[in-house]
Amino acid sequence: MKHEKMNYTYIGIDSHKSTHTAVFIDFFFEKLGDLTFTNLPSKFDDFLKEAEKFKMDGTTLLFGMEDVSAYGRSLAVFLTEKGYQVKHVNAALVVKERKNRNVVEKTDSIDAECVARVLLSRFAELPDAHLDDKYHALRTIVVRRSFVVKDYSRLKSHLHTLLRAHYPNYNDFFRAIDCKTSLAFFKHFPSPHTLSGVSPEELATFLKEPSRGQIGVGKANTILSTLEKTTIEHQEIRDIAVQSTIRQLEFIILELEQLEESMAEFLKHFNCTLMSMSGIDIVTAAQMLSCIGDIKKFSSSAKLARYAGIAPVTYSSGKRDIRYATQKGNRELHTIFFTLSVRLIATKGSNSEIFNPFFYDYYHRKLKEGKTKRQALKCVERRLVNIIWTMLTYGEEYVNPPRYDAPKKDAKTT
Repeated sequence: MKHEKMNYTYIGIDSHKSTHTAVFIDFFFEKLGDLTFTNLPSKFDDFLKEAEKFKMDGTTLLFGMEDVSAYGRSLAVFLTEKGYQVKHVNAALVVKERKNRNVVEKTDSIDAECVARVLLSRFAELPDAHLDDKYHALRTIVVRRSFVVKDYSRLKSHLHTLLRAHYPNYNDFFRAIDCKTSLAFFKHFPSPHTLSGVSPEELATFLKEPSRGQIGVGKANTILSTLEKTTIEHQEIRDIAVQSTIRQLEFIILELEQLEESMAEFLKHFNCTLMSMSGIDIVTAAQMLSCIGDIKKFSSSAKLARYAGIAPVTYSSGKRDIRYATQKGNRELHTIFFTLSVRLIATKGSNSEIFNPFFYDYYHRKLKEGKTKRQALKCVERRLVNIIWTMLTYGEEYVNPPRYDAPKKDAKTT
């Protein structure tokens, strides 16, 4: 009886910016040849014609690609549209294959052959390349926002450094250095000497619009009374640096607002109910969807948990049976679930209002069972995965439990 693997000629592709390298092997792991071709959609038809020369009689070309989202995406889309099956080969499996073969060298041809060998040996396990442009576009804007946030954090830290020399007590002025009132103040008055001759009434009038009337003469007088209006040599150059940093921060804040508006608009293309859960905003929902992709890839919540690195790993040998948390999986998705879990078990406000009583009670029940805080939080993450999987699979909305204040701890008697 003919084995299913004998129906294919296996092609592993190593993708790069300018060129791709393809290696062909048969179902006995014998190398049939290799091709290097230009990474241009107009050249892909020529590649297929050349690939037919290596195809064994009675077989179909089966492609395996390590990269289906960056340099290799256009080729993967082309092959899929032509009716060929394209498998996504995890990069870690390729590295493992190269080490198992004890190959010291690393070339495009060797990498492509390792992809082909993994494709053959793990044929039934490898997932098909999912090339839904909707999720790819969402991922693009999520990644773009993450780059902008990094620039924002860097500039904010830089502004802290600049202001510390001019306003040592600047933290006492406004609730946050990047709020609208703070940026307007430091942009107009980058150092204390620029406030010379400014009365409390004038400062209060200036800050009335950005603070929405929250700052009056009293607060303005407090700000002015704590300043040492000394002038440092070449102060005007330092002032220019402060004002330049603030202008860049204002631009980035506006850019973030526009990106988040675009996210909110684009999420309408998905049957997404994630925002119905308190704690999941537009950004978190977009990040989660872009990491998970089409939920149909995961036939159960357990598979999603394994993908996110939340499901425990079993290490068994003889009478020993140990279950431990793994560091594998999609670490970005794992971080999202971790951060959301911390948010859901938290309390807020002076009355310690419980954010989500269901998860709060579940977390504390696990602590009473003897689990550590980290283990209890891992249980919360796992329960959260079940809920998220159900919401995405069936389009159900989350019903937030009514909030109440956390019970106060008994005061210790002395």
